[in-house]
Amino acid sequence: MRILVVEDEPDLAETVAEGLRGEGMAVDVCHDGDTGLEMATVHDYDVVVLDRDLPVLHGDQVCLRIAEDPGVQARVLMLTAAGGLEDRVDGLDLGADDYLGKPFAYLELVARVRALGRRARPAAPPTLSRAGLVLDTTRRTASRDGRALSLSPKELGVLEELLRADGAPVTATHLIEKVWDAHLDPFSGVLKVVVHGLRRKLGAPAVIETVPGHGYRI
Repeated sequence: MRILVVEDEPDLAETVAEGLRGEGMAVDVCHDGDTGLEMATVHDYDVVVLDRDLPVLHGDQVCLRIAEDPGVQARVLMLTAAGGLEDRVDGLDLGADDYLGKPFAYLELVARVRALGRRARPAAPPTLSRAGLVLDTTRRTASRDGRALSLSPKELGVLEELLRADGAPVTATHLIEKVWDAHLDPFSGVLKVVVHGLRRKLGAPAVIETVPGHGYRI
């Protein structure tokens, strides 16, 4: 999944981002509402973790505009130090999909982000399989013909997107949008390197096919 964290406390934002990256997610970070709204409308995020009390543009307005924009499919998890019932109701009324008060338990944050991510895209089973490959999307483990695979987070991310496509080609643009954050130069060749490494680890016979002009498929 690709996540946007909009939080004006830099230390908290980076802590949340690094934790989510450790769970295999691609995460972008910004610290004010105006930038957050712009990023949410430019990139294809699954979940926006949105602080409510933001500078420049208040989190309430960011949430409302995301909810009103038909081009934005991301789910919104609103964070706030004001965790009373009235505050939660207000946040949900603005279009937030979930609400978490500060301070929060990190494991709960991860669980809520994962749940929202599943709702952001067409539902996929917890286990994806094709051509002898099996990927457990919850445990983040993969195997081929019963042989456990030792894959990096990026390799797992690419494999998941290819398996989700169920044989249809997946473009390089889609893979970059879903597996990497905004710091990746799309012309850097990193995707090709990861696909090459993934092919090597999957072994023979090759199952990842390059579709000229369309991307990759399994």
